[in-house]
Amino acid sequence: MYNNRGPIDTRKALTGKNGALFNDAGTMLATVETFQTQVNVTNAKYQPLGDAQEHEVFQAYGVTLTFTEIVIEDESFISELFEGFATGVMPEWSFQGVVQGRNGSEQRMVYRGVVPSGTIDLQNLSVGDIIKRAWSLFVNDPPELQSLLRA
Repeated sequence: MYNNRGPIDTRKALTGKNGALFNDAGTMLATVETFQTQVNVTNAKYQPLGDAQEHEVFQAYGVTLTFTEIVIEDESFISELFEGFATGVMPEWSFQGVVQGRNGSEQRMVYRGVVPSGTIDLQNLSVGDIIKRAWSLFVNDPPELQSLLRA
């Protein structure tokens, strides 16, 4: 057998119940059902004379944060968004994404300078389903990796 380490120990696999999204004050956003942060790396292509191969060099990156919240009550996010509509000054938030390992270790990432970007659900209803609101945000400050999981 080529892989002599065997399959991953599934007892150590983590699921969504091992993570949470917090605001900058450390309060868990308990109505958030899902969240995701992604980085989009952009490279500049170049091909020097005499070289048949294309190459890339780092140019920029952008970080997006999306989450879906269950609408139990109107949280501060929607109020601050509507205040931004009225004043022309959009809100800016900070978040902490946390995943807790089974051994007590945690992976914690901090996102600052987070602003609305793209499509945001104002109202999203369908018969027989829980009312949810999807948010799309852009992270203006570099994310901070504060701690890592340990096996």
